[in-house]
Amino acid sequence: MIMDFSGKKILVIGAGISGRSASFALARHGGNVILNDMKAIDTEEKPWPELAAAGVHLSFGSQDISLLDGIDIIVPSPVISPEIPIMKEAARQNIPIWSEVEVASRVTDADILGVTGTNGKTTTTTLLGEIMKATGRQTVVGGNIGYGLSVQAQDLPKSAVVVAELSSFQLEFTQTMKAKAAVILNITPDHLDRHGTMERYAAAKERVFRNQDKNDTAVLNYDDERIRAMEPDMTGTVVWFSTQGEVPQGAFYHAGSLILRQDGVDTLICHEKELHLFGRHNIQNCLAAVLLAYAAGAPLDVIRKVLRSFAGVEHRLERVRTIHGVPYYNDSKGTNVDASIKALEAFSGHLILIAGGYDKKTPLDEFMNIAAGKVDTLILIGAAADRFEEAAKKAGIQDIRRTGYSMESAIMLARKIAAPPQVILLSPACSSFDMYDNFEQRGRVFKGIVNAI
Repeated sequence: MIMDFSGKKILVIGAGISGRSASFALARHGGNVILNDMKAIDTEEKPWPELAAAGVHLSFGSQDISLLDGIDIIVPSPVISPEIPIMKEAARQNIPIWSEVEVASRVTDADILGVTGTNGKTTTTTLLGEIMKATGRQTVVGGNIGYGLSVQAQDLPKSAVVVAELSSFQLEFTQTMKAKAAVILNITPDHLDRHGTMERYAAAKERVFRNQDKNDTAVLNYDDERIRAMEPDMTGTVVWFSTQGEVPQGAFYHAGSLILRQDGVDTLICHEKELHLFGRHNIQNCLAAVLLAYAAGAPLDVIRKVLRSFAGVEHRLERVRTIHGVPYYNDSKGTNVDASIKALEAFSGHLILIAGGYDKKTPLDEFMNIAAGKVDTLILIGAAADRFEEAAKKAGIQDIRRTGYSMESAIMLARKIAAPPQVILLSPACSSFDMYDNFEQRGRVFKGIVNAI
C-alpha cells in the first residue's frame, strides 16, 4: 500500500540521482524533506529550483549532526558510507535508516522484480525489462542502472511491474521491500572496501529476498557455492539456473540449448545460436531473466521473441567496429576482475587487452592467470598499473606495455601492433574514477577514439 509521509521529517543524504529521486517522491507523498550534501552546490542551477518548488529544503556545503534534530527517517544515497559521522550518530540514536530502494517500495503498489549480483546485473535487468514491456504490462526499469527508482515507481498500480537493478549498497538499508521475484546472479569479491568481508557483502545481496513468501520466487545460481548455500534461508519458492548441468526446478543450458524445467517437464526456450549475446556469462544472464519474467507471468513465446532480438547493453562486450580485420570491443563495464574474467572467457584468445584504472585492491591472481592464456599484449593504464604489472609478470605474461593515464595512447598503441586474428578489448577490471566520472564516460571515450580512426 502506498504510504503517506505527512508529519514525517526526513533527511536525505547525498544529492546524486538516488538522493534527488527519493526527495521528490517523499515530498510528493507528504514528507517534510531535507536534502543534504557535503558539497557546496549552486541551488540556482537545474534541477535544484525544481526540487525546492516541490517543497524539498536544500542544505548544501556542510553536514552538521544538528541536521538529525527531530528527524524521523534518514535516507542515505548508495555511495554514503555507514561509517561517516552523521550516519554513525543516526544509528546511535536509533533513527530508522532506509535506502532509496526502500523508499521506492513504499510509494508503489507495483510488483518488484529485483536483480542483484556482482556482475551481469545491467544486462539481465535490461533484458528482463524488454521482456516485460513486450507483454504489454506497464513496466519501468530503474535502480543501479542509472535511473532513480523512487520517482519512476511512485504511484504505479498493482498491474504494473518495476524491474530494479540493485547493488549491495542499495540493499544494505532495505527493511520492508518485498520482491515478487528476485535473483542473485553471482557473488565474487567486490566492494570489500565498504563491506569489509565477503560474508557481509553476500549478506547485503541476500536482502533482496527479504520478506518473500511462497507466492514469491527466489532465483538462485546453482553453479555458485555461496549462493547455493543460501537455499535454507529462502522464504520464497526457489528455482535455479545453471550453465554447468541440470537443475531440479528452473532453467539450464545443455548442448547448445536453453531449457526450462517445471515439475519435471522440460521445455526448449531457444538455442544458443539464436542469441545475439555471446559468452557463457550471458547464457547465465538469459536464464535468470527467463525465470524472473516467467515468475511474473510473461508467456514463453514472448520471452523467446525478445531473447532472439536482444542485442545487449552499451559498454558490456560491445562491438565498436572492425579496422583492417581487427575488431574493437568496449567492455568498460568490466569494473572488477570477475567481470573482466567473463569478458576474457568469451574469446578464444589472441587478445590485445587494455586494462587498469582505479584500483579496488581485489586479488588479481585468477584474472592474470586466465589473461596469460588469452592475451598476446597487455596494455595498462591508470592508477592500478603498478600492481597490475606485478601480477601480470607473476602470471607469466610477457608483453606488457604502459601508457600512463592516456586512453588515446593505449588505443593507438594497440592499433599499431594489432593484426588479424587479434582482437582489441577494453576490459579494465577496475573502476574508472582515476580518469573518468564513471564507466559510461570511459566507454564513450574509448568508442569516440576508435570511431575517429
